[in-house]
Amino acid sequence: MVNEKIEQNEEISLKKKELTYRGYGIEDLKKMDIREFAKLLKSNERRTVLRQYGELEKFISRSHKKILKNKPIKTHSRHLIVVPNMVGFRINIHNGNTFVSIDLTIDMLGHRLGEFSVTRTKVKHGAAGIGATKSSASASVK
Repeated sequence: MVNEKIEQNEEISLKKKELTYRGYGIEDLKKMDIREFAKLLKSNERRTVLRQYGELEKFISRSHKKILKNKPIKTHSRHLIVVPNMVGFRINIHNGNTFVSIDLTIDMLGHRLGEFSVTRTKVKHGAAGIGATKSSASASVK
């Protein structure tokens, strides 16, 4: 009897947890229109998505065309909100210097693309240059 309970608990723990967003699975979210999905977002993101509706539709349709041609999806539009139809895309987002490759997942829904492409890096200081300190000012330069 104890062994049966242990086996049942192991079976339950082995099941993969389905990722959801506000109680909806990814299949349900992808069936939704962008305007319906906007109702699930917080107020600021909702207003932004409703304003960006046409731009998002264009971006998604262009992305599907590029995926069919096996071309990378590149964008400078860091202000776009991630919607369910974009989940699964690999997008190269410009960070001001280079394009950073990002795989969009369900956890990223409702966030802006720019949040995943960091523009500032940690400063890595090298050795002090000649004249930077009092002792190096008198050192001979070869």
